[in-house]
Amino acid sequence: MERKGTVTLKSRPVTLIGQALEKGNKVPDFVVLDKDLSEVSLKDFAGKAKLISVAVSLDTPVCDTQARRFNEEAAQLPDTVAIMNITMDLPFAIGRFCSTAGIDRIRTLSDYRDASFGMAFGTLIKEFRLLARAIFLVDRDNILRYSEIVPEVTGQVNFEKALSETRSLLAKT
Repeated sequence: MERKGTVTLKSRPVTLIGQALEKGNKVPDFVVLDKDLSEVSLKDFAGKAKLISVAVSLDTPVCDTQARRFNEEAAQLPDTVAIMNITMDLPFAIGRFCSTAGIDRIRTLSDYRDASFGMAFGTLIKEFRLLARAIFLVDRDNILRYSEIVPEVTGQVNFEKALSETRSLLAKT
């Protein structure tokens, strides 16, 4: 499924591949790669709430800020929350970024091989094979509780809203 005009990249409309996810629905599984090339899927976070931060590339200032901010915020959240940062960056580049930036509290994962996450969560940009900037909050039963797909890919996510929704979800469980 293709969705045209949902987001722009530098003011140019782009096409997202995959169905838009709806709050209250079960999220689909996906397979991404960790820095050591091992496969990671939704089941690896069973029993935890999942805050999924989606970014274009860690080589850009906005994505760098996004990863660093969620890494800092992870210290304030209990271990019942898994925070993932997913990009199309190669696992080796992700490893270098994390060691240089001190990213050690969130899982930084790569969707480059199959675009499994991008297609499953409707964030794959057809024209560039990159991921649109987004946030997804998934509860421990894999139900989508909050999502934000940033309308302009170069813009920032709403950190405060994502974190507020995460804390609200934790208070209910």
